[in-house]
Parts: sequence; structure tokens; C-alpha cells
Amino acid sequence: MLELSPPTLLATFGWPPEEPTSHEQNYLSFRESETPESLITKLPPSQPQIIQLDRYPSSFTAYSGSAGPSMFKKLSHNANERDRRKKIKSLYSSLRSLLPAADQMKKLSEPATVSRALKYVAELQQQVDTLVQRKEELLSKLSKQVGVIHQENQREDTMYSSLLSVSASQLGDREVVVHISTYKNHKIPLSEILLALEEDGLLLKNSSSFESFGDRVFYNLHLQVMEGAYTFDREAMSAKLVSLSVKMESPFL
Repeated sequence: MLELSPPTLLATFGWPPEEPTSHEQNYLSFRESETPESLITKLPPSQPQIIQLDRYPSSFTAYSGSAGPSMFKKLSHNANERDRRKKIKSLYSSLRSLLPAADQMKKLSEPATVSRALKYVAELQQQVDTLVQRKEELLSKLSKQVGVIHQENQREDTMYSSLLSVSASQLGDREVVVHISTYKNHKIPLSEILLALEEDGLLLKNSSSFESFGDRVFYNLHLQVMEGAYTFDREAMSAKLVSLSVKMESPFL
């Protein structure tokens, strides 16, 4: 058997021998003409890579290469917007804490929180108005009661003043004679009168008393000044004895 070569076999069947294809020639030509340096120069220029990190509250944009003013403006706007929202959220939280406890337990939206706060302010104002009115009513009643008590005290003072009268004459710097007139039914014990005079620095030297018409009782007291000079004050002594008479009549005062 004869060994036929591919060209001989193709010629036997009438096919022309195959020439190298054009794309193979182009590839070989490209491989021969290209060098590592020319390949590097034909690579596209590197572009800045933007990496967005927005999963966290304090997110920021990391960038490589150069960034224009618009990028910084956008970053600043985003940061300001986050701060604004935080402040608004804090204000709503503070407003919610001022509401009644029952409302604080509810999950109110921001508009609902504002609406409830406005209603609560109106409720508080109504309560204040009610309390002010109640206060005025109590003060009015108290004023009337004080007026009645004052009038009653004046009436009693007038009555006791008419029931008791005091006069005195001073004998030199060391001696005083006191005259006391009262009604028998409102007679003050002599011992109480002497104690009141002793508190003013007067000691009894001698005394006398008698009753007259109309059930009146008179005391004549000769007193000595214990220390220093003494000036008798009739009004002060009369007020003191009237007060003593009132206490005798009303022991619980």
C-alpha cells in the first residue's frame, strides 16, 4: 500500500490545496507587532471608584481619585439632613414625655403627638381656670368670715371697755394711785389685777374696794414703783385689764 500525503490525496479528488486563512495571518501579524509596552499604553485610563457605605447612621462616601465640588456639596447636604432629622426626633420625644402617662404608653405618630399635645394644653388651661375661680371663691368667703370676726371682736372690745374703766394719778416718781371700776358680774379677781400690775413693775402698798348702785365695783390701789422712774399709761393699762377680763370670761381663748 502506498502512503498518500494530504496534498496528493486532495489532488487526486480535484481539490486545490488549502492556503492559510486570513484570520490566522492577522493573528500572527498582531503577535509579531505587539510588545508589552504597547499593550500597557492601550489600556483604558483608570476611573475613580466610588464606594457607597449607607448601611450605618454615620455613613460616608469613600472615594479614590479626584472629586468635584458637587460631590462635597452632596455629602454636606446629606450630613445636615441626618442632623436635622435627629433633632426633630429628639424634640418629638421630649414633647411625648410631657403627655399623660396613658398617652406615653401609646405609639403615636408625630402628627398625632402634636395633636394630642395641643389638646392636653387646652385641658390644662381649663383646669387652671377652674382652680383660679375656686381660689377666688374661697378668698371671698374667707374675707367675709374675717370681716365678721373683726366686727365681733370690735363689738366685744367695746362691750368690755364699757364694762371696765381705769384711771390713775401719779404721786411723785415712786408712787401711783390706780382707780378701777367694773361691773360685779364681770369683776376681775383682785389677785389677777395685782399680778398684771406687778408685771409692769408696780407693787401694792394698800388697797380698798367698795360696791355702789348698779352693781358696780370700785378698786382703789396705792402702788409703789419698784425700779427707776415710772410714767403711768392709762390706755395701755386699760387694754391689759380688758384683755384679762376677756380671758376670764372665755378661758379657751
